[in-house]
Amino acid sequence: MADLRVIDMCCGAGNLACAVAIHVSQSRVWASDLTDCCIEWTGRNVAHLQLGHRVTVGQGDLFAGLERFGLDGSIGLIVCNPPYISTGRLDTERAGLLALEPREAFDGGPYGLSIHQRVFADSPRFLRAGGWLMMEFGVGQHRQVKILADRAKRFSDTEFVSDASGAPRVLITRFQG
Repeated sequence: MADLRVIDMCCGAGNLACAVAIHVSQSRVWASDLTDCCIEWTGRNVAHLQLGHRVTVGQGDLFAGLERFGLDGSIGLIVCNPPYISTGRLDTERAGLLALEPREAFDGGPYGLSIHQRVFADSPRFLRAGGWLMMEFGVGQHRQVKILADRAKRFSDTEFVSDASGAPRVLITRFQG
């Protein structure tokens, strides 16, 4: 695999960005998140693992954090673990999650898919033809995520990866260009 260019969108602490950089030696990774604490932790992890020559960290609202790097049409893979819990659930049964983490880490909007919608809309600018998009989502959201992929009309070969209990949790789809 020659020179794989990767974006880790909604990078959190940079786990995916660092894992890709470690396990795919030909990769160059750009990681982005909205919150200061996530960017700080990603930077720490990149430095600790001595990956600064292959992992670049940007901050902004989704892809806005990466605009200055000139990545348009060059990315072979976008990985994304966006917030996917609905606002209503965060205000009730999942409120405990907010005790130690910022709301932005979990709040996926009214149905938990607001960020997913934006990633489908904005990722074509960055993906090269034949590039891949991989996104995590919550239990029971796979049908809605598939609808979002189909509505985008620029993705194909859509598949799901299930978790250990058999529930679909990750979408993999190819950008047609």
